[in-house]
Amino acid sequence: MKNRGTRKISVIWIPFFCLSFFLFGMIATNSRLWLVPESDGQVISRRRHEQELQIVSEDSSIKMPAEKRDVITAVYRTHEAIQSLDKKITMLNMDLVEAKNSPEMHSFDSYTPAIESSGKGSLPKKKMLMVIGINTAFSSRRRRDSVRETWMPRGEKLFQLEREKGIVVRFMIGHSATSNSILDRAIDSEDALHKDFLRLEHIEGYHELSAKTKSFFSTAVARWDADFYVKIDDDVHVNLGMLATTLAYHRSKPRVYIGCMKSGPVLSSKSVKYHEPEHWKFGEEGNKYFRHATGQIYAISKDLATYMAANEPILHKYANEDVSLGAWLIGLEVEHIDDRNMCCGTPPDCEWKAQAGNVCVASFDWSCSGICKSVERIKHVHEKCGEGNGAVWSALI
Repeated sequence: MKNRGTRKISVIWIPFFCLSFFLFGMIATNSRLWLVPESDGQVISRRRHEQELQIVSEDSSIKMPAEKRDVITAVYRTHEAIQSLDKKITMLNMDLVEAKNSPEMHSFDSYTPAIESSGKGSLPKKKMLMVIGINTAFSSRRRRDSVRETWMPRGEKLFQLEREKGIVVRFMIGHSATSNSILDRAIDSEDALHKDFLRLEHIEGYHELSAKTKSFFSTAVARWDADFYVKIDDDVHVNLGMLATTLAYHRSKPRVYIGCMKSGPVLSSKSVKYHEPEHWKFGEEGNKYFRHATGQIYAISKDLATYMAANEPILHKYANEDVSLGAWLIGLEVEHIDDRNMCCGTPPDCEWKAQAGNVCVASFDWSCSGICKSVERIKHVHEKCGEGNGAVWSALI
């Protein structure tokens, strides 16, 4: 009986135990299933956070999300584009500088056919051999007249020279510090008579020659397309035919700086005429300047003039104009041409050379930095050392 009772109890409880264990297993399993998503989410979140930290610290050692890659790619391409534009800006400026001066700049010289504008738009500029700027001052009317009476063509011949030989000659001058002053009006009247001025956006002053030189190149480049740009003082005698022939010889060279090269002492004493306030920049006392052309006459090729025009605001001015020009060019790939025919002495020096068949390009007195008493003497220099009135018209340029 005892054994049978035991078996009977076991049979009765077996389904109950099975159901209990089944329910218990279900509960345990469900609880475990409920915890898994939460645990996996935390793991995934933690892993993503670690990846982001690793990306920041190790600079993309793990693959970035697509959006971040797109942003970085766009930034990189923009950076490349900016670098490319930076390289092109200088070249573009050199081309665009010709348009820097608006139509009012053209109104300064409405008598020059090569730069006239039609009602339908601006005409292309005629290619010139050279543009000559004769540096002059308000007080130099007699000097200008003496130049007009000797080596500079006047009236219709001045513009015929442009049309037929590609040679532009102008007196260059700025403005007085006072707007519409009597000085400016006097120049306006003189220009109305002779039509041979190039007015600059510059305030005249002896100690502003470096700034005036920059202004001349900027204005000339904007108005004329020439192979060379020449600066000459108004107390120097010039043979235009010889100057044209000399420059034409160097026409195929890209960057040339032509003149009588010199290297004078850097003067630190304030009591001397050509005192250099920034003498300390040139080394020890007693040092000399770098080689540069003397300021009475020099020529630079188109690329150099365009470079100066494009960079005019940042070209440093020294006390002496010729030193300033040399400084602007000393760090560039430029051929310095020392031509001693551009700095002959006055008679008998230039006369003897002319008689020997070596006509000078320019003549002046070193002691006066120009022809001494040029108003009275330039006619004599022209008679003794001039190339003849027809030379420039027959020059092979």
